[in-house]
Amino acid sequence: MSDDHDEENGFDAAIPDSLMPYDSWIEGAYRQVMLRALDYAAEHGLPGDHHFYLTFRTDWPGVEMPGHLRAQYPHEITIVLQHKFWGLKVDHAQGTISVGLSFGGIPSTLVIPVAAISAFADPHIRLALRFTVPEQPPVAAAPENVVPVQAPEAGADAPAAGEARAEEDAEKGEGSQVVSLAAFRKRGPGGPG
Repeated sequence: MSDDHDEENGFDAAIPDSLMPYDSWIEGAYRQVMLRALDYAAEHGLPGDHHFYLTFRTDWPGVEMPGHLRAQYPHEITIVLQHKFWGLKVDHAQGTISVGLSFGGIPSTLVIPVAAISAFADPHIRLALRFTVPEQPPVAAAPENVVPVQAPEAGADAPAAGEARAEEDAEKGEGSQVVSLAAFRKRGPGGPG
């Protein structure tokens, strides 16, 4: 069919700009998918070979992490939840995710505002979600933003089916290999970029 035929039948070949915020609604729905996956893992552990990559802004207000990690990753970090993590919790009322994990063998707790997350992936099924994080002025690491290093409580319910590491640990060959999220990113109009 030609474009002339489409126009004769009342079809316009060009898609008009939307006056409704579909993009933000879709992104919100994808964030809910991520939160449901994290809720599931918190309650049931990670089944099979499922594991998560979470990329988030370390300079975002409300991020709580050890000072040495913030210094090493002043803008963004990707963590891998795979073999050894504990205390995974999604606080829907506060809009945060908290998780205990080890960095270089040192147990730590992170608190991550959902708004600070720029990507979520489950490489086992090649699922990758990218989120818009508005530019904010970087927040200096203040003492109240530094979480003291904590070991998991004795007898704590620490699932054996999850481990978190910074990209640097994985690149050194210390555990799981971090795969570039670029391989999973949705291409924009015009094909690969």
